[in-house]
Amino acid sequence: MTAPLGVARAHALPARNDILQAQPRAVAQLMRALEDEDPQAQALLAALGPHTGGAFVLGITGAPGAGKSTLVDALLTAFRQRGQKVGVVAVDPSSPLSGGALLGDRVRMQQHATDPGVFIRSLASRGNLGGLARSAEDVVDVLDVAGFSVVLLETVGVGQDEMEVTKVADATLVVMVPGLGDGVQALKSGLLEIADVFVVNKADREGADRTHQDLLTMLALRGTGRKDVPIVRTQAHTGVGVAELLACLDGVRSTLDPPGRRVRRQQRALSRLKQALATAVWSQIEAKLDDETWKQWASQISAGQHSFDDFLRRVFELCSSGTISK
Repeated sequence: MTAPLGVARAHALPARNDILQAQPRAVAQLMRALEDEDPQAQALLAALGPHTGGAFVLGITGAPGAGKSTLVDALLTAFRQRGQKVGVVAVDPSSPLSGGALLGDRVRMQQHATDPGVFIRSLASRGNLGGLARSAEDVVDVLDVAGFSVVLLETVGVGQDEMEVTKVADATLVVMVPGLGDGVQALKSGLLEIADVFVVNKADREGADRTHQDLLTMLALRGTGRKDVPIVRTQAHTGVGVAELLACLDGVRSTLDPPGRRVRRQQRALSRLKQALATAVWSQIEAKLDDETWKQWASQISAGQHSFDDFLRRVFELCSSGTISK
């Protein structure tokens, strides 16, 4: 069973050297503790911070049904053929009963289960918007510390809110597929702006040419940003186009000079700092307010007796003084 949201659980933590040596049991142990928001696990990861920065983190996002998991599996095989250690973080929808990952991408990648150069972790989104689980960044950092040179981060596939991946990944691959209605529907959610590479997957289907042309048109018409984002066609289930995609990713990675990567990692650190602060404040508020208070507030707002600003002011009072009035 997973811990309720906002409730930290204490865990027996692995030794630092076991993490640095990528011992599978130790890596999984630390990841589980981080998912359960164990403060000691977070402190251990922070102490290992100097060992991060070596991994190339590739975000893979797009609409449900685009074949993201099959493409991840194909890329995983291709990177391993090069001799690179690969970590996979696959964010799945949550089970409404246990809160765990509902689909479990590890089931789809069983061919890699006994490969010591591969580590696959499925995470439950637990209702988080943005296509990622709250612990995804921490899990990526653990793989980075453990010496995985490539980390593939697959989002949940929510379609309209997958921008969070850009805060974690060094580069973002947006997967599209013919036959999902409007060929540029996904672009309306902002995916056009975050893509470092577009993939038209299942390119053997009717409509692939149209989807490719739609992408070219949208890139040409965009007012700001890059107009030369590469577009690669693949058939991930057979491996067609994967070599071309890998070569394209090599080109993208070569443009990530050390100063640029440092800036992106600083931006990521700032984002995580703000998120940690918001979580801490929310935990304090939850600890001070019971269900009856929430119900009273909702009733007063719905009746027009108070505004949201009134209650925000009370929350700020709580944070500053530790007390709050109903």
